[in-house]
Amino acid sequence: MVSARIASIHESTTLKISATAKKLTASGLDIIDMGVGEPDFDTPKHIVEAGCNSIRMGETHYAPTGGIPELRQAIAEKLNRENLIHSTAEDVIVTPGAKMAVFAAIQALLQEGEECILIGPSWVSYEPSVAFAGGSVVWGEVDADFMPRNIAEKISPKTRMIIINSPSNPTGAVFERPVLEEIRDLAIDHDLFVISDEIYEKIIYDHEHISMGSLPGMEERTVTINGFSKAYAMTGWRLGYLTGPKETMKWVIRLLSHSVSQATTFVQRAGVVALQGPEDDVDMMVAEFRARRDLLVAGLKSLGIPCSVPGGAFYVFPDVSGFGGGDLFTERLLKEALIAATPGSAFGPGGRDYVRLSYATSQNRIRQALERIEKLIM
Repeated sequence: MVSARIASIHESTTLKISATAKKLTASGLDIIDMGVGEPDFDTPKHIVEAGCNSIRMGETHYAPTGGIPELRQAIAEKLNRENLIHSTAEDVIVTPGAKMAVFAAIQALLQEGEECILIGPSWVSYEPSVAFAGGSVVWGEVDADFMPRNIAEKISPKTRMIIINSPSNPTGAVFERPVLEEIRDLAIDHDLFVISDEIYEKIIYDHEHISMGSLPGMEERTVTINGFSKAYAMTGWRLGYLTGPKETMKWVIRLLSHSVSQATTFVQRAGVVALQGPEDDVDMMVAEFRARRDLLVAGLKSLGIPCSVPGGAFYVFPDVSGFGGGDLFTERLLKEALIAATPGSAFGPGGRDYVRLSYATSQNRIRQALERIEKLIM
């Protein structure tokens, strides 16, 4: 016995694959986990110490649903300084992970029967969140570089919002200003909201990150979502945030107050230090990700597997249509090469010919993976 709304939600493919990889590793198999969606670096020590100090100080009780004032203020300052989004502490809501921010924003904005445009392939949790709100997804197509190409054709009288994710999971695509301005113009012309998921903003190579909420005309129709998991290697800490129109934020607060209550108090204190402390660890991590990206892309191309060069995040999304498609290739990777990956179909219909490989693993393991893939396809 289960409600139709819950039954409409599919299991997270990425988390399922990660659990499978861990289980196989525990059984003694040498699994190279390239399905994981988290940095393989430790949280910087000064952030860890801030969380520990907060516990020692007894900050283990309830905090305001919207977040502790110090963190909301630090986030607002960051948004103004780095993203050019005009924001005050009162405009910011802290959540237990950016995933909760995405879910809450969609529930607050989407009416039963309305449509949400996803620029596919897109992160696995957007579509289930839309389904839970009683809405439906319309998939916008992308070109060979994973840039949107026909969003205007997908807009109907039922369209309520567009979700963008730049840099993108799973493709690593980064939307440049002309692309964002085109989406901005469509949103204004058709009175749409935009949810801008910017969780990978600091993991970016040779591109400038531009926030949709900073574009003229978008301040009151953009919900900006971000968090600490990727940039600061804080996935297990579960700390995210969002900002947007005051009326929308009011209802997000109400939803959180009746569900998760708040993000963990001492984790929020660590978040303050993350934003106000040195960025050396972030820079080091991004430099290493860049080296891994270059190694993996070059290796795949040398094996005859087409692969665009991602502009951000820590995934490649190669075309494996010549090897039976994403589902079959992913299955063979695990069974025959002991490599855990994510089939592109998990990210929408436009991903069927692809597989997502995460390079959040060492360069040595990437070389081993390329050797195993070569044996698999040769």
